[in-house]
Amino acid sequence: MQDFKEIIKDQKEFFYTGKTKDVSFRIDMLKRLKDSIERHEKEISEALYKDLKKSTFESFETEIGVILKEINHAIDSVKKWSKPKKVKTLYFHFPAKSMIYKEPYGVVFIISPWNYPFQLTVSPLIGAIASGNCSILTVSQKATNTSAILDKIISESFSEDFVKFIPGGSSVAKDILEEDLDYIFFTGSVSVGKKIMKSASSKLTPVTLELGGKSPSIVDKDTDISLTAKRMIWGKFINAGQTCIAPDYALVHKDIKNKLVDEMKKYIVGFYGENPMESEAYPRIVNEDHFDKVSKLLLDGKIIHGGRTDREELYIEPTLIDNVSWDDKIMEDEIFGPILPIIEYENIFEVVDKLQSLPKPLALYLFTDNEKIEKKVIEDISYGGGCVNDTILHLSSPYLPFGGVGNSGIGSYHGKKSFDTFTHEKSVFKNSKKFDLKFRYPPFSKTGLKLLKKVLK
Repeated sequence: MQDFKEIIKDQKEFFYTGKTKDVSFRIDMLKRLKDSIERHEKEISEALYKDLKKSTFESFETEIGVILKEINHAIDSVKKWSKPKKVKTLYFHFPAKSMIYKEPYGVVFIISPWNYPFQLTVSPLIGAIASGNCSILTVSQKATNTSAILDKIISESFSEDFVKFIPGGSSVAKDILEEDLDYIFFTGSVSVGKKIMKSASSKLTPVTLELGGKSPSIVDKDTDISLTAKRMIWGKFINAGQTCIAPDYALVHKDIKNKLVDEMKKYIVGFYGENPMESEAYPRIVNEDHFDKVSKLLLDGKIIHGGRTDREELYIEPTLIDNVSWDDKIMEDEIFGPILPIIEYENIFEVVDKLQSLPKPLALYLFTDNEKIEKKVIEDISYGGGCVNDTILHLSSPYLPFGGVGNSGIGSYHGKKSFDTFTHEKSVFKNSKKFDLKFRYPPFSKTGLKLLKKVLK
């Protein structure tokens, strides 16, 4: 058994040498990480195939490619991000100066899930390195093959006192969380996120929680029905629906529901064939426990496309379900699988009222050409982030922060936001010795109070 206390002690000692605060060191470490990923790209894809039967294309599209883009963006930007920032000083403090210094926290602990095990481990690590922290990483035991290649990449790229990968996921996370950490970054379920936050609160350790929830896709009657169906099916069935920001259910205007369903059926067949089980582009469910959990949801509503399963193959066909009510089991929790329930609506006000009454989702997708409806949905419904007339793609940009709100998470990352997440902004006020306002000191006078009121109003 590894001595977690000793690992953290070694990292803190390395951190306090000040080496990680050198921007050139950070850039060099990011370049090392990039080089190692590029060398092992084939092995990463093979591991993702073994864990989730992801195709080479999907592995690069959703995991490897977005990470390489993120690293490049950090390498190009970290010098600018790290510079102390001069801010305004109140005029009556002249000629004092006010500065904000960008300071790393120290040792951060990154806990990642099985559904995108490579991307969701390395993406926060990029921010941790760019901001000058040391890091400990672990990934869910369900992604055993990806865990092995991550261990290889991390161990060949970094010394253990800078970045350490510890296999085991939740089996080791509980013990590590009892140690003296400086920051915790968790991606996973709401229930586990609550436990992480409870553990962190005992030591007042700051956290970022990237959770999930039931992310709706709203389809207005004024939209391109075929393109809407195409983009919804793509976003829903990537990774066999095992995506925290996948459209969890579709709210469809009654006037276009039948046409939309016909188009969605067409694109499922177009993407994966008449028998998706034979498609190289269609992944599998991660394990038998998750298969059992998701397949039980097929009992709700009326299956209008798909529904076939094979437990031995961990296969659940891309499925559309109609006649679903808000009280059905399938509408209680995040589906996290390849089942799309469809609920029709008559006007957007009903949709807004209903979504306002539910826990805030991680993502929301709106398909409409009506700018008034677009404005209403964006302004009146609280959610982590999303797209208009598409799905998923907001996650891929290093220029957009990604994160939840309320029940779907705390904090955000990607691009500069990753740097900010792992950085403490230290405020420093440097005063001049040339002037010293006497009225600020006791004993106080009425004249001093008048001057104070004047300068502070």
